[in-house]
Amino acid sequence: MRTSRLQLLAAAGVAVASLALTACQDGTGTRDEGASASQPVASAPSGASSQAPEESASGSGGNGSTANGSGGSGGDASGSGDSGSKGSSAGTSGGSEDAPATFNPCNGANTSVTAAPVSRPVNHMLITVKNTGAKNCDLTYYPVLRFDEMQWVPQPIEDSKPQAVVTLGPGESAYAGVVLSAADGSGSGGATGKKLTVGFQARTPNSDGGPAAIPSLPAKGVYYDSSLTVTYWQSSMDDALAY
Repeated sequence: MRTSRLQLLAAAGVAVASLALTACQDGTGTRDEGASASQPVASAPSGASSQAPEESASGSGGNGSTANGSGGSGGDASGSGDSGSKGSSAGTSGGSEDAPATFNPCNGANTSVTAAPVSRPVNHMLITVKNTGAKNCDLTYYPVLRFDEMQWVPQPIEDSKPQAVVTLGPGESAYAGVVLSAADGSGSGGATGKKLTVGFQARTPNSDGGPAAIPSLPAKGVYYDSSLTVTYWQSSMDDALAY
C-alpha cells in the first residue's frame, strides 16, 4: 500500500517534469520572457550603439571638413575680395586725382616775385611771379599773403578763380591782384605793412607748395585794412587787376 502510494507520487513527479520540459521546448512562456529580458544585453552590443556616434562624428567630421574647406575657400574669396578692393583702391589712388609726376609747383625757389601798388584801380597792388627755372612750373589757387606779423590770412576773390591751373614756361610770368583797402573807407583795423611774405600752395588747398618769397615793398610801406583780399593766379595782368 505504502509502496503503491510512493509509486503514484513518483509517477506524478515524472509527469510534472515532462510538462515543464515540453513547455520549454515549445518556445513559449518562460523562454520568451527570458529571451526578452536578455535581449538588451544580447542585442546591445553596445558596440553598435557606440559606433553610431562614431559614424555620426565621422559624418559631421566630414561636414566639418567641408565647412572648413568651404570656410577656407570663403576666406580665400574674402581675402581675394579684400585684395581686389585694395587693388581697386590703389588704382584709384594712382589716378588723375593725385598730383601727376609732371606737376612742379612755382615757389620762391624757382621764380622771382615782385609786389607793387598800382594807380588804377585805387588801393590795389599787383604781384608778379616770373619763372626763372629751366622747366615749367604750376601756380595753384592763390597767393597766401602775410604782412609783417599778421595773424590772419587774406581770403581769395572767388569770382577770379580760373578754369585751369596756371602753368608758366621758363621766362613766363603770372599775376595776382591785391585789394588793399576799401575805396569807401568802410574797412577797419588799418595798418601799414613793411614786409610782405608770399606763400605758394601745392596740389591741394592750403598745402605747402615750397619756399615762400619775400618781395620788396616801397620804403613807406603799404597800407591795408580788413578789406584785404587777393585774386587767384592769372595769366594776364589785366585779369588780375579786374577785381
